[in-house]
Amino acid sequence: MKREFAVIGLGRFGGSICEELSVEGMKVLAIDINEHKINEYKNIASHAVIADSTDEQALKEIGIKNIDHVIVAIGDNIQASILTTVILADLGINKITVKAQNDYHEKILNKIGAHQVVHPERDMGRRLAHSLISSNILDYLELSEDYSMVEVMAGRKMIGKTLKEMDIRAKYGCNVVAIRRGKQMNVSPSADYTVQEDDILIVIGADKDITKFERQLIMDE
Repeated sequence: MKREFAVIGLGRFGGSICEELSVEGMKVLAIDINEHKINEYKNIASHAVIADSTDEQALKEIGIKNIDHVIVAIGDNIQASILTTVILADLGINKITVKAQNDYHEKILNKIGAHQVVHPERDMGRRLAHSLISSNILDYLELSEDYSMVEVMAGRKMIGKTLKEMDIRAKYGCNVVAIRRGKQMNVSPSADYTVQEDDILIVIGADKDITKFERQLIMDE
């Protein structure tokens, strides 16, 4: 049985989620107060409805209580985002994901019933910053407030050395959880694994340790 999603707010963030979920074959209810936005997505989402998400009765009438997961992607209107989240929590929605504008907004959302809070602009900014620092850094993903995962192309200092020789865990406090070589993925590689050119390492650790790893093994080349 397919899960049903609702996306409230069809700006760049909400619109992209709506498109991706639809491409994956999910049933998506697109909601926005702007008729132009609804017309834009009526042929993409399963259903597209003009509605004010701060109106509890309007949400009930479009069947929001039957949705498994609601994503609140409202843009700059923090008040509307908060009120919408309160209404969804009161209606007992199983999973509520909300886009936050800042840390203060996130704190409020966590207190009023959001199950997951995301910072797309902040997270994208961090990814871009890391990729700008070194061409070897392919991706950067924040796992929590203090921990992250980095996907990095093997640097010159790594090539021809085993993981044991580099002793990444002891020296940098990070763990190499997988190495991708072409289409093959080596999960939990052994200490004897010899890093080769074009290998991609997936490394996880505390932010301060990730930074030390990047600076000493990747950036100083």
